[in-house]
Amino acid sequence: MPHISLPEGLPGIRGAMAFRPETAKPLNELVEVLLRGPNTLSPAERELIATYVSYLNDCYYCQMSHGAIAAAHLNGDEDLVKRVKADFQHANISEKLKALLIIAARVQKGGKNVTADDIAHARSLGATDLEIHDTVLIAAAFCMYNRYVDGLGTMQPRDEASYRERGKMVARDGYIAVSKTYLPAEPIPR
Repeated sequence: MPHISLPEGLPGIRGAMAFRPETAKPLNELVEVLLRGPNTLSPAERELIATYVSYLNDCYYCQMSHGAIAAAHLNGDEDLVKRVKADFQHANISEKLKALLIIAARVQKGGKNVTADDIAHARSLGATDLEIHDTVLIAAAFCMYNRYVDGLGTMQPRDEASYRERGKMVARDGYIAVSKTYLPAEPIPR
């Protein structure tokens, strides 16, 4: 049961964003840039970072949503997403992505936990400054998104199929386009 009166039928962040579309716009723009914008990391890799941080934060809605989007980018490979969450060091992902996930996990605990050695290790595996920057920002942003979703006590369905279908839609159309399906054109009067 949500802690405030959110629009019915919109789970997770969608309900919170529909409640306050003025804040939804910049939040959606940020996630669009971070997870879909031009980058040398693929959208799947960036979604895996978001999924892993959401998993570490125990945000069911976000880890399922972004895991489904990652899987959609990975031709439906849900097992890889599960392996990344359970033990990314043994998952079939690049060593560079593993190093970036270490950085993301450190950010999730607190930004000051990232060390020069973590950065040097990622760089030794080919990580660029942009990739390191965006990993840190994805991790920090998803700590915020996760706390937004859980702090309002949003509805978080347990039906994995619903996440899968929405994941395919977001992977195909993007966050901004999909948000237009649930955000009101005008702010909701309160």
